Amino acid sequence: MKSKSQQVNPLLILILALGVFAIITTEVGIIGVLPLITEKFNITAAQAGWLVSIFALVVAVSGPFLTLLVSGINRKTILLTAVLLFAISNVVYAYTTRFDMMLIFRIIPAIFHPVFFSVALVTGAKLVPPEKSSQAVAKVFTGITAGFSFGVPLTSYLAERFSLEAAFWFGAVVSLIAFVGIWIWLPSMPVQERMSYGKQISILRKPALWLNIATVVFIFAAMFSVYSYFAEYLGQVTQMGGSWISVMLLAFGVIMIAGNLVFGQLLHRNIPRTVLLFPVLYMAAYLLVFYAGSYFIPMIITVFVWGAIHSGGLIVSQTWLTTESQEAPEFGNSLFVSFSNLGITLGTSIGGWFIAQLGIHQVIWSGIIFGLLALVSIVVKKRFFNSRSRRSIKTV
Repeated sequence: MKSKSQQVNPLLILILALGVFAIITTEVGIIGVLPLITEKFNITAAQAGWLVSIFALVVAVSGPFLTLLVSGINRKTILLTAVLLFAISNVVYAYTTRFDMMLIFRIIPAIFHPVFFSVALVTGAKLVPPEKSSQAVAKVFTGITAGFSFGVPLTSYLAERFSLEAAFWFGAVVSLIAFVGIWIWLPSMPVQERMSYGKQISILRKPALWLNIATVVFIFAAMFSVYSYFAEYLGQVTQMGGSWISVMLLAFGVIMIAGNLVFGQLLHRNIPRTVLLFPVLYMAAYLLVFYAGSYFIPMIITVFVWGAIHSGGLIVSQTWLTTESQEAPEFGNSLFVSFSNLGITLGTSIGGWFIAQLGIHQVIWSGIIFGLLALVSIVVKKRFFNSRSRRSIKTV
């Protein structure tokens, strides 16, 4: 494949990113329309919340196992199957009149979520020369960044402006476009040498890998313990109105895409230094958010700083984990998906506890605490496994 990298249509990396965007939007976009779903099915908010929690739980539990099971299947077949299931699921969301059916079609695509993600990252890296693999992965990662940033507001806007069906058709159409693009432009990618299950699982015996996994959990917990309450913070602390909050969400998303590419370049130059720098920058950003939060104009500026640094957490943590899983890159990426979802769950829960006990302004300290834990895990890893750290290695 590498020898043919010059013949690959440059739109293919964009198509992979679009597929990732569709999948992330399907995962998180539903958050913005939960009130409409409760009304449609005449259920409680707690029942509707299962559409979110069951998806995250299935992703966290199934990721590594399914990735192992499909490790011998043609990569193109896997990508096409996964993105098609997401398209079908969105159509079911749009037209089903039964909540249990909608719940089932949250579980099915969730099973394939980490598989598509893992294979897409590895595929993106293999489509270009080795020296450009980290930049290719960073571009695929923009789909994740855009999904997290725009998935909720876009889905919510379409539902409010047009209908719930239109919101879900958006996810379906994006998934179908990605399906057609992969079908047309991605060459067949059969597995040349199937790696045994035992060899892939054997990377779990490495203590250094578990330290990197801990870093992933702490970084995502640091990010989402505060980001999950972004709108509430701006509304209650900064006293922004709904329109301003929408603008800030959009600005945050745009700057995240740019920040993601910057962190991709930094990682290409020096992985250990960039990984060590990230939690320091993130904690500094949180201090800015804390002290600027009560002031309208300073907070607007701070949102741009926050968004630029926030974006780095995705690719920094994924890169850090894969430095210890290069023997089984797809399995390593599935571990990233599972444990990052665990970090999101942990961070959101602890952030909610801080808000309930101390108030919305103090939620910043939950992010700083997790940032410190991430920094400690990185320092411990570098201190005891420094011989394994290299100045610049491939991302996947």
